[in-house]
Amino acid sequence: MKTLFKNGMIYDGTGEKPAVGDVLIEDDRILAVGGSIDEEADRIVDVSGCSVCPGLIDAHSHNDFFYDREDAEKYYRPFIEQGITTQVTGNCSFSPFGMEPDTPYREQVGGGLFDCLHPGSFADFRARAEGKLFVNLVPLIGQGSVRAGMTGYDPTPYTPAQIEKELGYVREAMEGGAFGGSLGFMYEPDRYAKEDEILAFAKEIARYDGIVTVHPRACSIVSADYPLLTRKSHLEMGLDEVVDIMHKSGCRMEYSHLIFTGQRSWKLLDKMLAVFRREQAAGAPLAFDNYAFHYGASVITVVFPEWYAQLSEEEAKKPANRFKLQLTILMYRKVLGIDWDDMVVAYISDEHPEYEGKTIPECAAAEGLSNLDMYLKLVELSHRAGSIYLGKYYNAEIVRRLMEDELSVFMTDAWVEEKGLQNIAAFQTFPQFFLLAKRYGIPTETVVRKMTGATADRWRIQDRGYLKPGFKADITVLDLNRMKVDESKPDFRPEGIVHVYINGRPVLENGSYLGGCAGEIAQKQKQ
Repeated sequence: MKTLFKNGMIYDGTGEKPAVGDVLIEDDRILAVGGSIDEEADRIVDVSGCSVCPGLIDAHSHNDFFYDREDAEKYYRPFIEQGITTQVTGNCSFSPFGMEPDTPYREQVGGGLFDCLHPGSFADFRARAEGKLFVNLVPLIGQGSVRAGMTGYDPTPYTPAQIEKELGYVREAMEGGAFGGSLGFMYEPDRYAKEDEILAFAKEIARYDGIVTVHPRACSIVSADYPLLTRKSHLEMGLDEVVDIMHKSGCRMEYSHLIFTGQRSWKLLDKMLAVFRREQAAGAPLAFDNYAFHYGASVITVVFPEWYAQLSEEEAKKPANRFKLQLTILMYRKVLGIDWDDMVVAYISDEHPEYEGKTIPECAAAEGLSNLDMYLKLVELSHRAGSIYLGKYYNAEIVRRLMEDELSVFMTDAWVEEKGLQNIAAFQTFPQFFLLAKRYGIPTETVVRKMTGATADRWRIQDRGYLKPGFKADITVLDLNRMKVDESKPDFRPEGIVHVYINGRPVLENGSYLGGCAGEIAQKQKQ
């Protein structure tokens, strides 16, 4: 079946200036682009006054954990309604594959953030996903999930034999079509991996010319995972570790979600970007992705020091440990420029919805507790598995600078919550980027490129990210004059997304969601 998009402003993903023209697709492929196409088509879609783009690519997602749910569609619909057709998954060291199907640690595979319903090999994942995907996926294998599948949250350093076993899962995934791997040094159990294990993982990915995405050990001026007194800020040390891994392993690296948590961290923007500039000038394959909003989602224990996270519940309640924790958190508050009221409760448990959408001080005031005692109560009520939204990741100037930077691409790093307060990023991120670009005077063709061709090039995704003959017919049509978000309503459906086609199949038309499993596992570019 042939579909002809007529009279649209064509942004082809290259970053070049747009021009009015037509796009012709047949089945799942693009046949022709540009000018006036007179060829007959089964269907003609008038897109006058609209922008026609390659399907938008989310550079950092975790939606590989939801495809096998009975109600899977609800986890993908908000992303399609943003214009997203492809998502890079398996980030922050978490993937739903890379372990034995009968692992006794299934509940730990998702690091407390995600429930892996069907653990197994990459081949298992690929076979199970066939015909069930609502968007295209670009899968990475997460080292933390491999480690969790083998030994749970055990912090014991791996032996050479265990490292070799871990690499077996990596090989199986890479040979089966995974695009690379991911590390997540803030999360259990990846935070326990030592340098020999980390480098072995990255070198194995490099053997297949894959990319490694890294959630660094610190995203703030001071963190729980480095000594208190250091020559550099912990944020800079986290980037240095990423650079060191890149140089020692020879792997292409993506610094995941470049953020500056806490107001005191904001002053480090120029120092951080200087490192990226230095590595770029030396020809090093290092870049980053970023958010559109000023906060993000995490587990409630993300601000715990490592020593406290490893304590049993009984040990954690001892007065000496609670006092030490209190002093540590007080130090973080003063040094970071982030406070209790920057933590908004997303979910604690089914039995305690009363906390959702409230800050820690609001919860504490309602119960007559100190902020620390309230926080610890929430941790205990959630069995250390609650979720929060943590503020002060950015300010407006940082967002503008990152959007303009040539090394940035855009992402959501969000998922639809099964319960609790929703994350605005899962519903409104990419429209927000377009609105911010208009506010900051960033050319639309630059924004489209970061959402399409630049991301496809970085992950080496075959036949996607551009409006070119022979490429997959992933199409997003936007009305930029009607683009609208609502930051007061996290799950607001953005306006201005007109049509979305995935592999030639319409999944959103005239702003109305159609749905359907039109996605597939993307293919890597041939080496």
